[in-house]
Amino acid sequence: MRIEPIESKSAPPAELLGAVKRYGAVTALAGVDLRVRRGEVLALLGPNGAGKTTAVQLLLGLLPPDAGTARVFGRDPRRPANRVRLGAMLQISKVPETLRVGEHLRLAASYYPAPLPLAELVAVAGLAGLEERPFGKLSGGQRQRVLFALALAGGPDLLVLDEPTAGLDVETRRSLWTAIRRLADGGRTVLLTTHYLEEADALADRIVLLGGGRILADGTPAEIKARARGRRVRCVTVLPAAELAAWPGVIAARQEGAAVELLTAAVEPLVARLLARDPGLRDLEVSGAGLEEAFLVLTAPAESEVAA
Repeated sequence: MRIEPIESKSAPPAELLGAVKRYGAVTALAGVDLRVRRGEVLALLGPNGAGKTTAVQLLLGLLPPDAGTARVFGRDPRRPANRVRLGAMLQISKVPETLRVGEHLRLAASYYPAPLPLAELVAVAGLAGLEERPFGKLSGGQRQRVLFALALAGGPDLLVLDEPTAGLDVETRRSLWTAIRRLADGGRTVLLTTHYLEEADALADRIVLLGGGRILADGTPAEIKARARGRRVRCVTVLPAAELAAWPGVIAARQEGAAVELLTAAVEPLVARLLARDPGLRDLEVSGAGLEEAFLVLTAPAESEVAA
């Protein structure tokens, strides 16, 4: 019988070591090394098909890697002792619609040795007054808050949230942001995947950007922005955004009323060409890249490789 080593106190809450995962001819993860540090909110970002959900599924033990290793608290994520220290809110989560909210929370808590008190779950997830309502009678935002509470029921050391605010209105999304940030401030570790760049910027201590199954960037939100050489150029011009989008050096272009907003990694040549093509160009502004611009700049090479 193989004896597993006792968990080291220095073991990270979750890590992938050379993780490879394929679906037929498609490689979702191509040798990814990812470490989630204790007490941080780590946002995993990337375009569709980048491998975010696959990485989460490996860490939760829902899928085995084809090569490499997935570890939670230094051990196999499928071990029961590790599962009780995990909480997860996945994109596709189904629970019985006839059970009341309070019944769902009490049932989930009963699976764990040291669950959070019901009153604390209700308060953290903003479910006060909904305890007696059947799950099937809840709005979309209320359902998301219940699923968030279920992920917290066991008092997890590591909370995995896969697109937790997808489809929510702004008010509900921001209330979940507050709850997530409080959990992290209280010492819990949070792994978050999201398509909302504003969400990652507001919540994350660290961002890992995936593209084409590989890590493209890893750092704080400020470091990720600094890595992007892109600049935002805004102006009022007679040249249409659709034409400008095809120019060399233009990563993205969009029309905003009378103005056009361009993202580019080569400001000077672009501005010179704009002025040459449209002498009447006005209201020219050049600004640094935010997280959205950094995302587009850093993922553009990976996306072009996939297209090729």
